[in-house]
Amino acid sequence: MKRRMATSLGVFAAAAAMALTAPGSAYAAEGVLVINGGEHKDPSGCYSIKWYPSSVTNRTDAVAEVYTGQDCTGRVEELVQPGETYHSETAGSVFIP
Repeated sequence: MKRRMATSLGVFAAAAAMALTAPGSAYAAEGVLVINGGEHKDPSGCYSIKWYPSSVTNRTDAVAEVYTGQDCTGRVEELVQPGETYHSETAGSVFIP
């Protein structure tokens, strides 16, 4: 009986510790993402690319993913690191966390 009680308390303590250390808010990139000259301050999510050739300048603290399809579908064409600019003839959208 005591062993079962100790095990139950240990499981409860571990669950409580995990609940207290879980992140409280979602991460969003800080800075500016520039797509074909249009600026997106503190961007988050998927952005469509409307014309070609296109350029993506990442002035944020996160990596931007350039996709071949609209709505961040298709394959990842390029990962644009903070401080980099990428030019494309085929990009359809950009995702940034």
